[in-house]
Amino acid sequence: MRKLISEMAGPADRSDSGFGSALQAVFEQLRSAHTLSLTLTSPLCLAVIALDRYLSAQHPVPESYSYDLTVTDGRWRIKCQLADSLSRWVRTGSLRCGAGVLVSQLSMVHDETRLSHSYIRIDSICSVVVLPERFLSIQDVGSIPEWCQDHVTRSDGPLQLSRKYYLPLWINDDPYGSVWVPYSPPPDVVIDVSRITLLADLEAFFHSSRRPLPLLVRILHRSRIRYYGKPGQNIDFPFQVYCEVADQSGVMSMVVWNDLCPEWFNRLTVGSALYLQQYTLKHSYQNRSRPHISSLSLKTFHTVEICLNPRSPASVVTVIPPKSVQPQWDLPDVPYNFATRSEVDSMNKNQACDIIGLVTYVGRVERIRSKEKTGPEKFWGYRWVHAVDGTTDSPFILEIFSSSQPEIFNNICPMTYLVCTQMRVCKTGCSVYLTSSTETQLFITGCHKKQPYVNEPKVKAFIQWTKTLKDSVMLGRTSVGGHYCYPPAPPTFTPTTNDESITAVADLRGELESLQYREHRRLALQGHVSAVQYHTWPPQPETPHSEQQQESVSVRGVNDTGAASSPSTMDEMALIQREMDSTSPDSDITVSPKRRRVQTGSRVHRQYFTRSKMQSNRQVGLSSHEQEEEEQQDEGEMEDSEVENEHASAVGKEIDQTSRVPDVQQAASHPAVLWESKVWPSVKQQVTDHFRCGRLDQESISEKFHFDDREVLLHRLNLSPARWTPELTAQTHTHTPVACTGYFTLTILGLNQTAAVDVHFVPVLSSDDPRAAGVPHTQHDNSLLSCISTGRLCVQPDGSCPAPGLLMCSASQLESEHVVCIVDLCLLGEHRVEMICSKLYRTADICHPDGTQGDATRHE
Repeated sequence: MRKLISEMAGPADRSDSGFGSALQAVFEQLRSAHTLSLTLTSPLCLAVIALDRYLSAQHPVPESYSYDLTVTDGRWRIKCQLADSLSRWVRTGSLRCGAGVLVSQLSMVHDETRLSHSYIRIDSICSVVVLPERFLSIQDVGSIPEWCQDHVTRSDGPLQLSRKYYLPLWINDDPYGSVWVPYSPPPDVVIDVSRITLLADLEAFFHSSRRPLPLLVRILHRSRIRYYGKPGQNIDFPFQVYCEVADQSGVMSMVVWNDLCPEWFNRLTVGSALYLQQYTLKHSYQNRSRPHISSLSLKTFHTVEICLNPRSPASVVTVIPPKSVQPQWDLPDVPYNFATRSEVDSMNKNQACDIIGLVTYVGRVERIRSKEKTGPEKFWGYRWVHAVDGTTDSPFILEIFSSSQPEIFNNICPMTYLVCTQMRVCKTGCSVYLTSSTETQLFITGCHKKQPYVNEPKVKAFIQWTKTLKDSVMLGRTSVGGHYCYPPAPPTFTPTTNDESITAVADLRGELESLQYREHRRLALQGHVSAVQYHTWPPQPETPHSEQQQESVSVRGVNDTGAASSPSTMDEMALIQREMDSTSPDSDITVSPKRRRVQTGSRVHRQYFTRSKMQSNRQVGLSSHEQEEEEQQDEGEMEDSEVENEHASAVGKEIDQTSRVPDVQQAASHPAVLWESKVWPSVKQQVTDHFRCGRLDQESISEKFHFDDREVLLHRLNLSPARWTPELTAQTHTHTPVACTGYFTLTILGLNQTAAVDVHFVPVLSSDDPRAAGVPHTQHDNSLLSCISTGRLCVQPDGSCPAPGLLMCSASQLESEHVVCIVDLCLLGEHRVEMICSKLYRTADICHPDGTQGDATRHE
């Protein structure tokens, strides 16, 4: 097979020393072509080793980011620009570092405003595949030489020279790239403190024409980075950072602007003493968050703020080493307000505090959209963390947003000591948790030495408590990952007071298509539960029989304009695709014309069940007997599908496939695991859109933490990296689920009976599940409806949980029940959409806008 692929690919895909470089052959073809664009006769397979994002100079909002790809054929590497029409491949997580990409069209782009500046642009991609074996021998990506010939530019920055910096791949808050100067200990300096001014005197300078004297201050708080870049903006580095600085006379805000942010951000740490010269003053910007400084008996000045600018005039910043700070300067210490877990419950809403705890749970990093209406699209990155301090059995429940400290934020893991400053108390009903603020700073094991808080009494008390712990006992309580969302939904649903707006089931298509990689979105859907199916976990391995059905494989490709590729090209692509599929169980979609079965391994692919597609199946001669035979073989574990039109990157594009809920015949043979409402068998044939969620993804289940798997676990919990690290990508580990033996699939039928959606429900079984923390444990009758409404099963007197068969016996309570289902959506990447039911409101729990409760809507 490999020999056949090599022969089909031709010289453009042979990268070993005997045949030369595939990239070199492509460049030779580009150079000899009469046009600047080259369409390859066979796709070129390259490995993606880096992805870089930057603000485009000309594109409208919100599609305002461009991407540079660094790819390799194994012998050479080159940075290419990704055509803007292909950027969705990156935004949905389909095109990622460490994957193979089949390139079919490239072009040469010249910058006509500059001399000798040209670069390669990738204009069309057939698909993203697992890496062939010839790339698996790569150990050090940096050792691959960079291709640079003729006018092809070699650059560390964006290929579009209108930008001088890269942004982080998924959010805008972190320092990223070589332009950000790393932290280094400040050198010894000699400063003249004979002529300085105090913060209290700056307002007098502001109202006069005199230039203010130098300042001697200490940084008490530092904000995360604010990026305010916009397309068409003529600012080289549109960044801003706020610091709260203080001297013996008071506290004032200091703003670091533009070019000074990359130069000084990592060196302006909390607690640093600064000597400032040639700064400017301006009216303070009032509409921003400020840290709470209640423990410092100093006046806070809100009228004027200090500005550090890169020019006009260029500010001079000097960081004074700690050993050179003199006591007679009377600089205030950094104030802290540490609170124990037992004290948090009695604190006021939105009150600020600092905490220290031993981490027991770390969730995956997710993203939510910023609510800003202007400028380019922005996302906030956050994760949920549990930490204990020994003052109570309950953990701190922490919602931690990116704090512009990626080296800390990305390395929070169980069994580390975590310090979070300037956290805000959030109270919703009976739920209490802490969320980070703009000024929050994070510190983990390895970062605590010489920090100003080390002598705080509550920090010392926490350290003494940890000395009484047994590592093995605490390690048994740790877990990572999985679906997690806090606080729980309130007991009753009132549309006017809930954050979730009600979405029609028929409108789900737009919601799913607009999801981006690791974006979390919560929706409320109303309708009726028309079917429930139970699945054991972990799932049973698939039998080789389904693989034997793949007698012939055809893959239809779609280019970036949506048109199908030519038959000759697609025949070659099918051979390459089959080779890639044979190397991994998690391969891309393959389709058997005989069985039309989508083989996805552990992936979850979005599927749309359309009435027109079912009718077309009948028109091509598929008998009802053949349909029934396939349904019996399927038994709900694999979806029968016909791939009408797949774009490998567009998770939100329609994969027009036929699917269906197991029929009545299956219900009769498996009464313990399947229930259907009386109306569903007759209605489901009329449903126009049926949104299927497939099998529950392994990433949706929390797992036990093991020290030996620390690196690979952190790699998977964090967002997809911008650089390929072969040793981490190749590592595997055993997924040990935390208290999960099975899950349910609920089919929610819209009120108009034209659309339905399948969502997963994973009940909480025990206190080991991180979702059980901070949630009241109310007793109920262990009926299926009660379990879905409360999110958990109640433990029986003998310590066991009710069997699935007993739960399904009570499923008839769902008949004709008008429900509102709270659904958490998250695009896990690579076409995997997580759709989890986190709360189901019964008729009696729904409050209507007119103040009435309950509903009389019933199926006839």
